[in-house]
Amino acid sequence: MDIKILDSWLREYLDTLATPKQIAEYLSLCGPSVERINKIGNDSLYEIEVTTNRIDSASVYGIAREALAILPRFKVPAKLERIKTESASYSFVKKVPYLTAIVDPNLCPRFTAVLIKNVNIDHSPDWMVKRLEACGVRAINNVVDISNYIMLGLGQPVHTFDYDKIEGSKMILRESKRGEKITTLDAKVFDLTGGDIVIEDGGGRLIDLAGVMGGALSMVDDNTKNVLLFVQTYDPTRIRKTSMGLAQRTQAAAIFEKGIDTELVSPAILTAIDLFKTICKGNPEKEILNVYPKAYKPIKILIDNELIIKKLGIEVSKKDISTYLGSLEFESVWHGNKLEVVVPSFRTKDVLGEEDVVEEIARIYGYHNLPSQIMSGVIPNEPPQSDFAFETNIKNVLVGLGGNEIYTLSLVPKEFVGEKALGLKNPLGVDSEFLRTSLMPSLLSAAKTNIGTFENFHLFEMSNVYIPRKNDLPEERMTLAGILYGHSYRNSKGVIEALLSKLNINAKFTAEDINGFSASHSVTIKVDGNDIGFMGITNDKLIYYEFSVSKLMSSIKPLKFQEIPKYPAQIEDITFTLPDKTLIGDVINEIYKVQSTIYKVELKDTYNDACTFRVEYLDPNKTLTNADVEITRKEIIASVKNKFGGNIKE
Repeated sequence: MDIKILDSWLREYLDTLATPKQIAEYLSLCGPSVERINKIGNDSLYEIEVTTNRIDSASVYGIAREALAILPRFKVPAKLERIKTESASYSFVKKVPYLTAIVDPNLCPRFTAVLIKNVNIDHSPDWMVKRLEACGVRAINNVVDISNYIMLGLGQPVHTFDYDKIEGSKMILRESKRGEKITTLDAKVFDLTGGDIVIEDGGGRLIDLAGVMGGALSMVDDNTKNVLLFVQTYDPTRIRKTSMGLAQRTQAAAIFEKGIDTELVSPAILTAIDLFKTICKGNPEKEILNVYPKAYKPIKILIDNELIIKKLGIEVSKKDISTYLGSLEFESVWHGNKLEVVVPSFRTKDVLGEEDVVEEIARIYGYHNLPSQIMSGVIPNEPPQSDFAFETNIKNVLVGLGGNEIYTLSLVPKEFVGEKALGLKNPLGVDSEFLRTSLMPSLLSAAKTNIGTFENFHLFEMSNVYIPRKNDLPEERMTLAGILYGHSYRNSKGVIEALLSKLNINAKFTAEDINGFSASHSVTIKVDGNDIGFMGITNDKLIYYEFSVSKLMSSIKPLKFQEIPKYPAQIEDITFTLPDKTLIGDVINEIYKVQSTIYKVELKDTYNDACTFRVEYLDPNKTLTNADVEITRKEIIASVKNKFGGNIKE
């Protein structure tokens, strides 16, 4: 999670001469990553990324605690100013006269509350507003702002209730029941599915969606006089489930769902009491309700020094290890070659075993100080060609040719497949009953959706189709398919030819009637006599093409290069009028057969029944004369006339 912290606020807990730049650099090397520093007047704002397992660092005090351990490793002295409160003499008791609390300890490991009377609702002081708003929290009033200030400063969410709105001065913290409703502070009404942590008052009303957001029935407003200050911890799994299930993401929920230190509750509520006395002029009760049936017990981990050496790859002295751990508030005692470590309460969620302790030693020692060693051994064989790289290349080429990649669903309705397609036993609906066997129906559907929105388009998809196999799972066949609208057939065929040329595939287009296309309006695409794909004009006048990706890959020929000709080519255009249904490809092939000096032939232009061919003449041994070209031209004209009935157009 990302947090923002003002440098001036950090230095309330951290006494050091380090500059903001040094703090950012050294923290990033051994602890939380400081992404950037922004100047705000004479102050600096740190933007810090805290990993999910280190929720103890997601606060001003948490970062100060990290800096205390890290800065001295870079020869920068630092001292931590511990949390001190004027209300330290207040007593934590199991029962109080001002509130009856019935708490399920499985849902709430620690529940504390204190009544603060005669509060004055007003604007917060400028220094608090500045800190909150710099950290991205909007200031509302002094009561709400104190709650947010404690959460940002100490990492402990705090909630406040209007005490006089709690019927019967009673709270029952329990699981919600299916069908119960609650209205939260933002006026949203939620239907609960059961299992959420809620608080019910003496009147049977739900007044809090615990750990996520307070309830509207007990909210503090401008008329509030008596505030119930409420600080607690919750079962993190429940909070996560409720927050995600209701799509109600709050900063408090993001903290609670990661599991926070139950021992942090005491300094948090005492600090909040101090602020209520100072800023709100409130009068707190001297006894704080503290429902804490399973008090914190220190966790001990025993680790062998040989394991530390093995994991680090180097030997660190026992004294240094104890120093590093001590700076992180781990107690440690050596028993010969065994190290006994007592984990501090705020680290019990992520330091659970030997490896976790070694990681703490390594990061404070400095990952950058660990020796680097190049791997030894035999250089591995070159990895085989990646299908993924080939597929990406095809997509890039098609995008360069004006295509737009789309994704359609693998599950399709019955009308999109044939009789042998595999169906689901429990489909979600009629539109997703079968595994597709072709991309064509899906692309046709996508094209029809876009017709009328765009003047022309080219959509393509590369995905699996699922071909049934007897007594086996279906064959997952990677297929490339595309559909063009608003393009001529010749232009569309040019796109396919350009793709094949980029892939260095020499293919032939053979006229052949194929299902799904208009009669005499489709071709099979072949390489060395083997089908690799097809294209044609559909009955809806759309141009569709499809290839087997594996066949495309196997059809690639090695690149061959030839010398630049010594002698120049002669180039001229010849226009023929051809009978209807004459295949241009056949005409081009026939022209090539006339003479070996015909180097290149391509269709240049068409108009009605007239087709202009650009012909290049080249002899590798000499420069062709006009007379040489004229002889060959006459042979071309005669051949086209005899074979196709074509006439030269002057």
